[in-house]
Amino acid sequence: MNFLHAIILGLVEGITEFLPISSTGHLILTSRILNIPQTNFIKSFEIAIQLGAILSVVVLYWRRLLVDFSMIKRLLAAFIPTAIIGVIFYKVIKKFLLGDSHVVLWSLFLGGIFLIVFELMHREKEDAVEDISSISYRQAFVIGCFQSIAVIPGVSRAAATIVGGLILGLKRKTIVEFSFLLAVPTMLAATVLDLYKNASAFSGRETGLLIVGFLVSFVVAILAVKAFLKFIQKHNFIVFGVYRVILAVFFWVR
Repeated sequence: MNFLHAIILGLVEGITEFLPISSTGHLILTSRILNIPQTNFIKSFEIAIQLGAILSVVVLYWRRLLVDFSMIKRLLAAFIPTAIIGVIFYKVIKKFLLGDSHVVLWSLFLGGIFLIVFELMHREKEDAVEDISSISYRQAFVIGCFQSIAVIPGVSRAAATIVGGLILGLKRKTIVEFSFLLAVPTMLAATVLDLYKNASAFSGRETGLLIVGFLVSFVVAILAVKAFLKFIQKHNFIVFGVYRVILAVFFWVR
């Protein structure tokens, strides 16, 4: 892996992190295209640069994350399921799931079909929850349970949380913003856990690659978040479902 690879992966991460198409899946597939072997460092790199994208949310929503204590409690309630599953299955996830393109492609394909069918059937209720502060702790916890499914590469953390929120009766913009905020404790914990276990084994050059990928994903993600918020005001997610299916089929037949 070289610094050009780090920049490319940072771009991919920044663009895809908050879209319902799986940033982890795209990083794995991009590494496959670039012929980057799935070493322990690459797996750690793919986890760590996601934090760069997540910090864009801190910049854009810092007031709610640092000042709104009721929001912090809701995010913690939603974070609990993923935290438990992540700690228990960390070794299994990193050893058998991360880097497995077969898992990614099936997750992208089946998730795409589900997203299309869901959007065709979903109808937003008139009394749908309109403000993030109105999300109950029970709803937050259930959304967190949906998010925990995304430990499977290719599922998409954003897609899982957004669909979960829509099922629970939240407005689209409301659950999208809550999904943004929930990414902060989730990816912060995942990155800290992974770096704690592996950072001592990184060389100086590998640390430099991490920093480059981190910074690129941070800058690109700020632009992606703003664009995504404008997109959802007029569109649903069917286009993302179609894209997931086409991407999976493309890699199967190439």
